[in-house]
Amino acid sequence: MKRLESKVAIITGAGSGLGREIAELYALEGAKVVIADMNIQGAEETVQTIKTAGGEALAIQTNVTVEEDVQLMIDTAVEQFGTLDILVNNAGIMDNMYSATTITDDVWDKVLAINTTGVMRATRKALSIFEEKQAGVIVNMASISAVTGGRGGLAYTASKHAVAGMTKNVASHYGPLNIRCNAIAPAAVPTNITNNLVQPDEFGMKQALRGVDMMSRPGTTKEIANIALFLASDESSYVNGAVIQADNGWSAY
Repeated sequence: MKRLESKVAIITGAGSGLGREIAELYALEGAKVVIADMNIQGAEETVQTIKTAGGEALAIQTNVTVEEDVQLMIDTAVEQFGTLDILVNNAGIMDNMYSATTITDDVWDKVLAINTTGVMRATRKALSIFEEKQAGVIVNMASISAVTGGRGGLAYTASKHAVAGMTKNVASHYGPLNIRCNAIAPAAVPTNITNNLVQPDEFGMKQALRGVDMMSRPGTTKEIANIALFLASDESSYVNGAVIQADNGWSAY
């Protein structure tokens, strides 16, 4: 039996990169997948790949900073597939490595709106379904910046620390209702979010790079997706409130 047989999953930011990898893997393991992304073309491409492989998926254009989009995203999953079992809060952006002295209000507000408030809104809506079912799984995409201080810019680091805190809060409050919430904290994984870093803040980047030579190698989207599959499946039924550091031991040094 497939590990996510008959489950319904939403993955935000699944039109490319890590979100697409997770969506395709979930579909291969039997889940019906909702691909939520601002880039509807990318979302449709993910859906097509899944359908070509024999899976079930649909795309919906979603801006996680817009409450109405988040509501529609989850309502559509329930209308089309009958329920919701798994929410993966993957959508996120970086902050161009701005430090505390160079961060602007606009960048701060945008990063927190997507990386933190978007996670809160999707979680809030999903929990209304999970509470009624007395079951559900949330997987948050954090970052190594959620557990360390120097690997990213100020706004990104603050936003991911907030995601780690929300993960633990939701797990502790809703664990007794058979609802699990965990997070993944990857180190460097080459995707569109990192490859599109353009003209980063010089000081912030210099400070972040100080420890890079201690990292044995970057990760792959497949490696992170495998963790997301584990956390979504019953194999991790006793794991709740964890922030799993996926960095090949980098932060342990």
